[in-house]
Amino acid sequence: MNIVVIGLRGIPDVMGGIESHCQNIYPRMKSDDLDITVIGRSPYLSKKACEYEGVKVRSVWAVRNKFLETFLHTFIAIFYARLFLKPDVIHLHAIGPALFTPLARLLGMKVVVTHHGADYDRQKWNSFAKSILKFGEKMGVVFSQKMFVVGKSLTARLQEQYPKHAHKINYVPNGMLPSFTGRSPESDLPAQLNLTSSGYIVTVGRLVPEKGFHNLVNAYKKANTQLKLVIVGNTDHEDEYSTSLKAMASENIIFAGRRSGSELKALYQHAKVFVLPSYHEGLPIVALEAISSGTDVLLSDIIPNLDIEAPADTYFEVGNEAMLTSKLNNLDALNLYIDRERFLTQFDWDQIALYTKKYIQSLDGSDK
Repeated sequence: MNIVVIGLRGIPDVMGGIESHCQNIYPRMKSDDLDITVIGRSPYLSKKACEYEGVKVRSVWAVRNKFLETFLHTFIAIFYARLFLKPDVIHLHAIGPALFTPLARLLGMKVVVTHHGADYDRQKWNSFAKSILKFGEKMGVVFSQKMFVVGKSLTARLQEQYPKHAHKINYVPNGMLPSFTGRSPESDLPAQLNLTSSGYIVTVGRLVPEKGFHNLVNAYKKANTQLKLVIVGNTDHEDEYSTSLKAMASENIIFAGRRSGSELKALYQHAKVFVLPSYHEGLPIVALEAISSGTDVLLSDIIPNLDIEAPADTYFEVGNEAMLTSKLNNLDALNLYIDRERFLTQFDWDQIALYTKKYIQSLDGSDK
């Protein structure tokens, strides 16, 4: 079976939750009877075709624009796949690309969609864009042969909203990395950041409004703490928000840029606490990574974060800076204990890849 993956910026090591999801599942799915090609976007990849752990990666032209990039690239990539790669199955990621599910079906290809979260809730979108994304969600549900959803509550909502299609909507979460479990030496912390073990608060993600980093910075400034605040991540498209956020940098508020590998692992493991103040998520991979690292976490109380089912003290009201400040002031008094081994079993990339492969292979022999 020939599978072509569309809807992400690319792999490997391209910033983003969808990209991390794809980088983890497809190498685990690769087998002699499964040929997988990821089509990524040219601004994020080398122009040369390459391979990552048995998965082929192709770069197709894309305009780097936060409003047009996803839609235009998906449209082009579907025709590229049909003409040059001739897939049995197109695997679309996110509800923006899912808008083109009927097109892929019209071109004679089977389609599966992974729903990574209600993107129409993102603060950056205007009402027109939100309506397009909601329509993309509907097209994915109605016209795909299978839909995978990373959030448990979102899966239930979609099954209730689309009862005629509920049988093909499957809960397939994001995962945690066992590689984050081995203890990193303090020397793995980036030397230029001048950090000490348990001497800082960390958060990880793109510098976009829906991540709520502005709330975290404001809450931190009001907190009575000697801990530093480290914000790991960057932005794809520099804008007024990311610029104003970076302008808040100080001796104790550190923007660490994008980090990966041993540096990222050490930043998780040596933090006093990981904080995710986001307004929108699918199922936050960065929170799962922090948990797998053995780090205490504080999470906003949005439904995808609640789906993690961490202790009650873990959660604070989204956007409530005073509540977050109070938690930062009383970290040692909070019950933040999480059974990491249980979570590693529940959010296991090997099992997630196995489920995804099984569902896709179940399409073999069915009508296009």
